[in-house]
Amino acid sequence: MRYFIIAGEASGDLHASNLMRELRIADAQAEFCFLGGDLMQAHGGKMIKHYRNMAFMGIVAVLKNARTVLQNMRDCKLAITDFQPDVLILVDYPSFNLRMARYVKEQLADTKVYYYISPKLWAWKEYRIKEIKRYVDKMFTIFPFETAFYAKHNYKVEYVGNPSVDSVCTRPHQEQSFTDFCTENNLSRKPIIALLAGSRKQEIVGCLPRMVEAGLRFPDYQVIIAGAPGIDIALYNSILKDRNVLIVVGKTYELLQQAAAAVVNSGTATLETALIGTPEVVVYHLPAGRFGYLIKEMVVRTGFVSLVNIVAGKLVVKELLAHLFTPKNIATELNLILNNPTYRQTMLNDYSEIKKALGEPGTAKRAAVKMVEFLRREE
Repeated sequence: MRYFIIAGEASGDLHASNLMRELRIADAQAEFCFLGGDLMQAHGGKMIKHYRNMAFMGIVAVLKNARTVLQNMRDCKLAITDFQPDVLILVDYPSFNLRMARYVKEQLADTKVYYYISPKLWAWKEYRIKEIKRYVDKMFTIFPFETAFYAKHNYKVEYVGNPSVDSVCTRPHQEQSFTDFCTENNLSRKPIIALLAGSRKQEIVGCLPRMVEAGLRFPDYQVIIAGAPGIDIALYNSILKDRNVLIVVGKTYELLQQAAAAVVNSGTATLETALIGTPEVVVYHLPAGRFGYLIKEMVVRTGFVSLVNIVAGKLVVKELLAHLFTPKNIATELNLILNNPTYRQTMLNDYSEIKKALGEPGTAKRAAVKMVEFLRREE
């Protein structure tokens, strides 16, 4: 069968590449055409456009690049029409992907539309459920709570597990000792406080100074930054200004495994940190401070911003957002994590419940098998 896949950012490239690998196993005749990245390209097929030319974040960036965005849409529609796929598979990236779903449903009656990794309608823009119900034949979700959310709107979804479970379960060096990790990375033997400031320059500049200041309030610990691939070390050094903080690049999972605690910028990394089992405090920078926090309270519907708390349905890890994101507040939470055994163990117990809720590894395989099964029923 013929699969046209759209992934508009780096995380989508990763998830879509794993799906492509499993689709080839489930369907030996699989042909691919896609918008994505290098990881997808490694599985063959024709790449129409790289996500680097698509990943515009925020209204201002989209408006500044409006001509490119519109051209990307035109090129994508033309490629879909030329390829005549059996199915269009959309990976998150809703603003672009829902337009392509509509196009396919209006122009290619025989092509199915599947969505792999739901847009976060449960957090904001719930109105998009109308487009999902109208243009998407099957939704394959990665959070168990999404089943109830969509059921509320009379739309059945297929929960296939969570990719973070797969990533954490298959990570390398799980048996590595603390001593070996420190030796390999030229670290001292002090216990570690890990700082995960995000993967984008804007996030790092906004978060890291306060994270570092908080970490350095614990002189019995060494503060180690998880350096993001693709970020110049000079950016970190410009923020550190010769303070006694080291950077370990490309070894985030290994660092978390050895850390006594972590300060994590909100995102998928918060869930990965919980799955590895490292107690954490979650932070999130909002440029407008207290005003931004009030806007968040009006717009975000979940009550939480970290995936850990959203999956658990309760407060498991402290969230320090906007004006609450201060070195003092981070240090207060780190002190509880590091020096209050009951507090720490409660967090770890809640992590165990989250792992159970997310289920076993094998997300991409389950999604691929279901997709091929549904498509063959339609033949």
